[in-house]
Amino acid sequence: MTSDVRDILDTLGRYALRYVRPQMTIGLGTGRAASAFINALGHSLLAVHGIPTSKGSEDLARSLGIEVASLSDLARIDIDFDGADEVDPHLNLIKGAGGALVREKIVAASSKRFFVLVTEDKLVKKLGARGIVPVEVVPFGAPLAARQISALGLKSKLRQHEGADFVSDNGNLILDCAVKGISNPARLDRDLRSIPGVVGTGIFVGFATAALVATKSGAIRMMKPR
Repeated sequence: MTSDVRDILDTLGRYALRYVRPQMTIGLGTGRAASAFINALGHSLLAVHGIPTSKGSEDLARSLGIEVASLSDLARIDIDFDGADEVDPHLNLIKGAGGALVREKIVAASSKRFFVLVTEDKLVKKLGARGIVPVEVVPFGAPLAARQISALGLKSKLRQHEGADFVSDNGNLILDCAVKGISNPARLDRDLRSIPGVVGTGIFVGFATAALVATKSGAIRMMKPR
């Protein structure tokens, strides 16, 4: 990550703090934009409860003195802040480059509001522009899932990390599925989730309340679903 991108994300993280109030329960996403927000939140010294979407986000939050809780402690989240790999004009998303897609979706679904933090290069006219949809699968079911994903017309590849299979915080594997634009994200999400062994997909339809979009100039604008 270049210093310019880091500065833009830091600005975005600080900007998002205007939607945070003391004693709120906050969803803490995973990835570069989410980490920038967590850093800003920690340095703000606001007294909040954080619900992390990954071990990495939890470790970062704890290191900054943010009080960490779980959904068994606090069932409802006031607002969730997370990044995305792609955002379409309806604020449908593709997420999961960091491998936390299932926990991210659970936290988003548990939140009253979900704000997506992205740079403008993540905006696409149609989901699938970057060519990948992550799918989390239980290890035992991965061969079957790969075959049935192939039957849907998609090629999948088991995600690797440092020469070994990538394993999510849930102990599962990630199949990265090649796509060439997604005409009906909700249907593809439904078809993938119907495969035995699939835990969840990186397609988020109807979750986002708004997106805070940072431009190269440092300006930030809000997008609402069309």
